[in-house]
Amino acid sequence: MDNNTQKTDILETIVAHKRHELEEWMRFVPLRRLMAMVDKQMRDEAAAPVSMRQALLSSPTGIIAEFKRKSPSKGWIKREGRAGVIPLSYQQAGATALSILTDSQFFGGYDEFVQEARLSGVTLPILYKNFVISEYQLLQARLCGASAVLLIAADLSVDECRRLLHTAHELGLEVLLEMHSEADLDYAALEPDMYGINNRNLGSFVTDVANSFRMAERLPKGVCKVSESGIGDPDTVGRLRQAGFSGFLMGEHFMRADDPGEELRHFISQLQTTTP
Repeated sequence: MDNNTQKTDILETIVAHKRHELEEWMRFVPLRRLMAMVDKQMRDEAAAPVSMRQALLSSPTGIIAEFKRKSPSKGWIKREGRAGVIPLSYQQAGATALSILTDSQFFGGYDEFVQEARLSGVTLPILYKNFVISEYQLLQARLCGASAVLLIAADLSVDECRRLLHTAHELGLEVLLEMHSEADLDYAALEPDMYGINNRNLGSFVTDVANSFRMAERLPKGVCKVSESGIGDPDTVGRLRQAGFSGFLMGEHFMRADDPGEELRHFISQLQTTTP
């Protein structure tokens, strides 16, 4: 990989397990069969997925509320959380877009969570959040009803990322390209739909939102920038917006609340009060 110096033990463990998962999935549903399923879905659809990029750029708040039941560093956050309930409550509370973890082993997620959210009435853009290393996963994302997919620079070479970004666009999916350090900035030239800065150290999973402020000036001007992880108060969102960010991905802050949707509603109310 081009940036293997940035990869750390937790990330390597997750990606290694993902490769094993892929082998299992492809034995169960061969690539050709999955392609046929997605092709039929795309032909039957009345409209293409809603643009997450446009939603963020036109939103006064830009909150991407995440459905996240578990993390590798902290264990279960909300084991009983239901994908047919919480994402819809986020939408009703004023979220601009949603992120749904679909990694099972490390985050307690499933592709079916995106489907459940859609069946519950969610119409907002949904980010398929996983460790995507193969076109096969892009097909899975499209089939379950996602609008966009996460690509992580630390998981991929620049060429791999370019190929996956192209395939995602062919499937009608937008791409949030996640970068973490200056070593990842070469990937910005690929011109993804959204440029994400992860505030979480990919080895220790410790977060530091200052990373977004450090990296913001290094990104192209006029693009859709998303700050991810470690955001817990409206003042931080306000300062990030002043630094050029349009999207703010938040999960744990809401998921730890008794009522994640109500916590989001309260947060947005505070944000609207404190934002100039």
